Amino acid sequence: MKSKVVLITGGSSGIGKSIGTYLTSKGFIVYGTTRNTKNYPDLDAFELLQMDVKIPESIDVAVSHIILKEGRLDILINNAGVGITGPIEETPHEEILNVFDINFHGPIRMIKAVLPQMRKQGGGKIINITSIAGYMGLPYRGFYSAAKGALGILTEAMRMEVKDFNVTITNLAPGDFATNIASGRYHVPVTEDSVYQHKYQKSLDLMNEHVDSGGDPKLVAEKVYKIIQQRRPKIHYTVGELMQRVSLFLKKILPDKVYERLLLNHYKL
Repeated sequence: MKSKVVLITGGSSGIGKSIGTYLTSKGFIVYGTTRNTKNYPDLDAFELLQMDVKIPESIDVAVSHIILKEGRLDILINNAGVGITGPIEETPHEEILNVFDINFHGPIRMIKAVLPQMRKQGGGKIINITSIAGYMGLPYRGFYSAAKGALGILTEAMRMEVKDFNVTITNLAPGDFATNIASGRYHVPVTEDSVYQHKYQKSLDLMNEHVDSGGDPKLVAEKVYKIIQQRRPKIHYTVGELMQRVSLFLKKILPDKVYERLLLNHYKL
């Protein structure tokens, strides 16, 4: 049986790199993307293509390259993303637009680029990497939660639209994992004249602590592999620490204000 061809956005580091390396070890033909391949000269586990999810022309070039070389594209993993933190009131609007452009519009551009080929070949799988944070509004991470939540809802809608083409779209929401997302995210500066100074700083310290002590990204890679093996994947999957996954169950069963109080206590607000 011919190896499946996989395209992973944001494949140069963190979760994307772990997924690419793991799937390569399982016999998949993997292509990852990054905005600048020159920054990763030592990544040789799989082929890395230069691409920016904000630039449609670069997406078309990358997808066309894979199809020309392999003759097909079986699996798209929308992993590229950016973090953002800060009080909603103080976040510059250009940064709000940027996080939605990368975390929400980027996956949409990717899906539009691969669907024609998947229809042509009779099917395919698309996995959108969102976040457990996308299931709830988190303080000082509101725009990140909103962008990831929007992608999760889009997954639900689009699944129904493309099912007749034998294309499945699935949402995988990780919790906190030890990656470099904190170093690359935008965060509103903590300033002395801000009314949010102390609570925002406290929340920021806690967020960084969670990422630094997060799980091994290989767990996400293993989950992706299991999803790919499913003939009919579910709509939503999660992967992360038990309490992070339990928090989603609690949100379903608890009154809104009770759940809000749990979040306030968790973030020491």
